[in-house]
Amino acid sequence: MVLHIRKRVLAVVRGKFHASGINSILAILGILFLLNRPAAAQSIRLPWSGYCHDAQHSSQSAVASQPLSRILWETPVDLDPQYWTGELLIHYGCPLITRSNTIIVPVKTGAYGDFQVEAHSATTGAPRWILTTDYILPAHDWTPGFSPALTPKNRLYFPGGGGTVFYCDTPDTTNATPSVGRLAFYGMTNFLAASNTYLNNVLIDTPIASDRYGNIYFGFVVTGANPANLSGGLARIGYDGTGSWIAASNLASDSSMLKVAMNCSPALSQDHRTVYVAVNDVMPGGNTFSAHGYLVAADARTLVPTHHIALQDPNYPGSPSDVNDDGTSSPTIGPDGDVFYGVLENPIYYNNDRGWLLHFDANLTTNKFPGAFGWDDTASVLPASIVPSYHGTSKYLLMTKYNNYADPPLNGNGVNKIAILDPSASQIDPVTGGTVMKEVLTIAGPTPDPKYRNAQHPNAVREWCINTAAVDIFGKCVLANCEDGNIYRWDLTSNTFTQTNTLLAGGIGEAYTPTLIGVGGIVYAINNATLFALGK
Repeated sequence: MVLHIRKRVLAVVRGKFHASGINSILAILGILFLLNRPAAAQSIRLPWSGYCHDAQHSSQSAVASQPLSRILWETPVDLDPQYWTGELLIHYGCPLITRSNTIIVPVKTGAYGDFQVEAHSATTGAPRWILTTDYILPAHDWTPGFSPALTPKNRLYFPGGGGTVFYCDTPDTTNATPSVGRLAFYGMTNFLAASNTYLNNVLIDTPIASDRYGNIYFGFVVTGANPANLSGGLARIGYDGTGSWIAASNLASDSSMLKVAMNCSPALSQDHRTVYVAVNDVMPGGNTFSAHGYLVAADARTLVPTHHIALQDPNYPGSPSDVNDDGTSSPTIGPDGDVFYGVLENPIYYNNDRGWLLHFDANLTTNKFPGAFGWDDTASVLPASIVPSYHGTSKYLLMTKYNNYADPPLNGNGVNKIAILDPSASQIDPVTGGTVMKEVLTIAGPTPDPKYRNAQHPNAVREWCINTAAVDIFGKCVLANCEDGNIYRWDLTSNTFTQTNTLLAGGIGEAYTPTLIGVGGIVYAINNATLFALGK
């Protein structure tokens, strides 16, 4: 089922719609490779420390993945899932994996909110501890993600109420519940003096991201008056606990900007000196489908704005792209510093609701070839060398979702794919006639979609339900989750699916979710409110 349309339908209903041995060897080689990389690129590479793995959102694993031979264990990520017409309209937060191979799992505990973080053995799934939080979700259509982060010193941060964050310095504890502390970017003294006001009016609305020094960043929205005169924007808490913030309107030099876009995880440049986010002009639960915004850059130490660019449709200059709160698009930073960010098209539907993967230089001044798909997707990065058939000039390539939706009123053929794209070469897009990034490899989903397969769409297949896919550079493959209920290993040498495992027979229409690879090479994927661990 094509759930991006369900988002639009839901908005209409609510009156918001606007018109083995080898693996061990590879793992050792991977560690040696990392130790010999330039210092600026080492970052937090070994553990899966946050959304899309690292501060640049590469989704690259530092170890080879295990075979998808069997489900090793599973655990719920939602104790009270809410289905809408049989579909699951929620974005689940990304699990984290420490260097000591503890997996930290964000879990929704109530019907419409309430969260906790759980620690499990990443190898066996054995439970270790649970920490609760008073975090409150912003108003929304689709339920936003609740996403914690790990710093290089293994401090765990997770969202709390009132724009605060909880932290835990011993996430690998096995025999007791670890102690936690609490920080507020506007000062704990201020929070404690008017906690009810802040709890009701200041809400974190993005994943937390950490740089290589242990400073953290996140977006927040403000829904009412507060003693600190906060307005929605970007927050920073330093490794020493010192907090700061900047309003979205100041980041973009546009008074109409109200907050960092929902679910947009901050990204750091390769040298960790610049932080990137997208901001938009809608309040949570507002007119989501006509959200306009900017991609912005700020000094990562001071949050002083450095660059911004209005996000526009590449085929309609002057027409603002839809910076949608129901997606999870976050900036990806290429090894050369280029920035990639996914938006929806405007005018609506003319690109079959695929959106665009917009592409800029590090200063957000040069608008480069876009990718032909950008909706609810964060591009993964892979070295060009792991695609043997590639003979272009790029040092790196991008992996993205590449669906072509067939739902009415769209005109897609229903041949939903995933793709490897060349960010420095172009082709003509057959859907819009625009100039887009050149396709290096594409592969369609293997499962026919009975809902849309007909005389008009004879090759329609189930769509890919990833918002970010894991890249195994040692195995030269991508691990991706599909709405047919299976996880697939896409071999980039043969351009075939060489392994699969069924997580849910028949599959389910659901929100896009991440896949990830653990320290030991175990593969993790979320399907139907459950986290699955797969390996040999």
